[in-house]
Amino acid sequence: MFTDSHCHLYSEYYNDLDSIIKLSNLNNVFRFINNGCDNATNKEVLELVKKYEFMYGAIGIHPENVKDYKVSDINFIKENIKEDRIIAIGEIGLDYHYTKENKNEQIKLFETQLEIAEEENIPVIIHSRDATLDTINTLKKYHVKGIIHSFSGSRETAEEYIKMGFLIGVNGVVTFKNTKLKEVIQDIPLDYIILETDSPYLTPEPYRGKQNNPSHIFDIAKYIAGLKNVSLEHLADITNANINKLFNLK
Repeated sequence: MFTDSHCHLYSEYYNDLDSIIKLSNLNNVFRFINNGCDNATNKEVLELVKKYEFMYGAIGIHPENVKDYKVSDINFIKENIKEDRIIAIGEIGLDYHYTKENKNEQIKLFETQLEIAEEENIPVIIHSRDATLDTINTLKKYHVKGIIHSFSGSRETAEEYIKMGFLIGVNGVVTFKNTKLKEVIQDIPLDYIILETDSPYLTPEPYRGKQNNPSHIFDIAKYIAGLKNVSLEHLADITNANINKLFNLK
């Protein structure tokens, strides 16, 4: 039985979430960490974790939403971070892929949320795209731990994050034909790896081009089990143990 440690299960993407969860269960995916990105999706995550006992939530403001967030959205995170089954601040971080012009604003938003995480002693789920150095330098200012979501960097970068207390989130990107991530993942001990889909994005091979969903954790797991030459059972046990330890779950 597997956990999808990073997905976006919103009504915007799925009009029948019960069916998606049923399909995931049929594929041995039994637990979900649903990540918010802005005030609207943070509110939806809070509602969904109340509805589904096997769903946990992270609430945060994504760097792509740096132009639109309000102080009240940060206050909402502060007010709800201790709600039942809210286990992290996320998805937060830095994204310079489309523009670096708002770099300072992104870093300020990132730091604001890291301050909350440090004060509340709660893990963070980090988005970092084309911003590795600034992400690492910013994280070093705070005593936080968590997940580097959708990791696609070098072995040296992974080792740096691991030394800082972070787990490495691996999703469908590892199955892509043009990625070098598979070589990196082969070198990272399973003690620091967790599985994610980033649904509805980053659908693994051979399903690329279709909407992703948490059932594809099973496909990602089969691929990684092959890379690491371990059984699916062992991979499930160790990745779930990694999640349980980070978030203090049972």
